[in-house]
Amino acid sequence: MEQMATLHIEKLSEGLYLATSDDIPGLVAQGRTIEETLEIARDIAKKLLEARQERQTPIHLNEIEAVFDYPLIVGI
Repeated sequence: MEQMATLHIEKLSEGLYLATSDDIPGLVAQGRTIEETLEIARDIAKKLLEARQERQTPIHLNEIEAVFDYPLIVGI
């Protein structure tokens, strides 16, 4: 089952990107590119959600609908 969490992505002065989420406590990811940061954040989110399930303290996220909007960022 796919679920959706909101990420806050910030470009740091060092040129790296930092992702955090109010939806998933403890999620902090850092990468050299937005794509890398998103990939790391996805892996961390999965591990955090699995750990919470094992402790029986689930985080309730919204399920992804069949149709949804997604922001597409294009650099030129």
